[in-house]
Amino acid sequence: MNKKELAIALHDRKFNCCQAVACAFAQEVGVDVPTLFKAGEAFGAGMGCMNGTCGALSGALLLAGFKNSDGNIDAPATKADTYKLSREIFAKFEEKCGSTICRELKGLDTGKMLCSCPDCITNGVEVVEEVLKL
Repeated sequence: MNKKELAIALHDRKFNCCQAVACAFAQEVGVDVPTLFKAGEAFGAGMGCMNGTCGALSGALLLAGFKNSDGNIDAPATKADTYKLSREIFAKFEEKCGSTICRELKGLDTGKMLCSCPDCITNGVEVVEEVLKL
């Protein structure tokens, strides 16, 4: 099963979009699935209110931190590089999906869906694979 299929299977098991993307790469970032599941819970449904950033994008950004951060809490040295990855993830996701905001992606105000949850998830996985090389 590839990462896109895994992420969709997790979403089918009631993982939110953030959890589905992040947990699909648990092994690659060295974090157990329950920890990623907990970390991503509040980021589903556009940060729980549909007005915020898409959960699939949030999951991809969460992975950027786990992959790139040096974890040095006394003298962090990787923030700038991680922010650069975040900007690239954000731009590629927006290009693929048409927006980064859950409400806009679902077309709640316009009646025109830009990107379904499964498509946002698979696009999020693609972006993780492209940018983070996971």
